Amino acid sequence: MKPITLSTLQAYKRAGDTFSSLTAYDASFARAASDAGIEVLLVGDSLGMVLQGHASTLPVTLEEICYHTRCVARGKGASLLMVDLPFMGNASTERLLENAGELMRAGAELVKVEGEAWMADGIRELTRRGVPVCAHLGLTPQTVYQLGGYKVQGRDADRASQILEDARTLVEAGASVILLECVPASLGRAITEALDVPVIGIGAGPDTDGQILVMHDMLDVTPGRKPRFVKNFMAEAEDIHGAFRRYHEDVKARRFPAEEHCF
Repeated sequence: MKPITLSTLQAYKRAGDTFSSLTAYDASFARAASDAGIEVLLVGDSLGMVLQGHASTLPVTLEEICYHTRCVARGKGASLLMVDLPFMGNASTERLLENAGELMRAGAELVKVEGEAWMADGIRELTRRGVPVCAHLGLTPQTVYQLGGYKVQGRDADRASQILEDARTLVEAGASVILLECVPASLGRAITEALDVPVIGIGAGPDTDGQILVMHDMLDVTPGRKPRFVKNFMAEAEDIHGAFRRYHEDVKARRFPAEEHCF
């Protein structure tokens, strides 16, 4: 597989093709996912929950994210490597730039930041300095306590309109990719159609340009109740490699997400 770049994702969008994304936290799983054809790997601050056992992503530090980024970068193969900016990493423009620089030096090829339209100035400064940005909208886990829990966002017309306008603002500021989490499928479709950049969805319906899941969720490793948008791909596979391949194939064929995984 040729190296996946932002240009590759743009080409997929123009052609009406979709692409698969998955979290990864070490070299071995990164290689397995890349070998299965998965185009985008995310070193997510979800590691705070699935690796460290925290109740949220907030305790994850920049040092920890950089460590896992270096691990994944060694095994990622042709996949594009996206990395989360951890909680309060954007507390000031200066800190944002410094932290993004550390992530890029660790191996990130795309830096993911949470935040609404107020992040436009920071994204503008990052893109001026050559840092590609994915803007995360909808349910933003770093603000889970402010949101009152892990709840679907954009159910009412006013909130849906605001998320769409925020997405437009952040793309105008330079965001190369938008990630939508836990929004109604109709809103996922509307934002995807309104933007020229690729849109990745997690619980955002079947019509986004790409899909992403947390690896531990789709392998049915995460204990407790799973979010509605999760599917257990281990149930249909003989091993982890097969689960990764099935996930990639189902995304490419738009068999996943199905109606039961949508809001």
